Amino acid sequence: MKATTKDLRLHARELLAATDRGETVYISWRGKRRAVLTRWQEDKAHGVRESRNPAYGIRADQTENVDEQIRRLRKPRKQP
Repeated sequence: MKATTKDLRLHARELLAATDRGETVYISWRGKRRAVLTRWQEDKAHGVRESRNPAYGIRADQTENVDEQIRRLRKPRKQP
């Protein structure tokens, strides 16, 4: 299917519906092909999360309340 940049701007929904049907849409600007619009192929690894971030849960063993930690950190230093 062929479309212009104006068609892309005004009829984006119809062009996306065409890609859902398996069509390839060639976008042209001033008579020259500039882009190709195709259906997205979902990657197997893209949607699946392999493992967690290693920093996740790093403070799980802390027993001090967060509010208490903040108060302790904001206290002025003791002068000798």
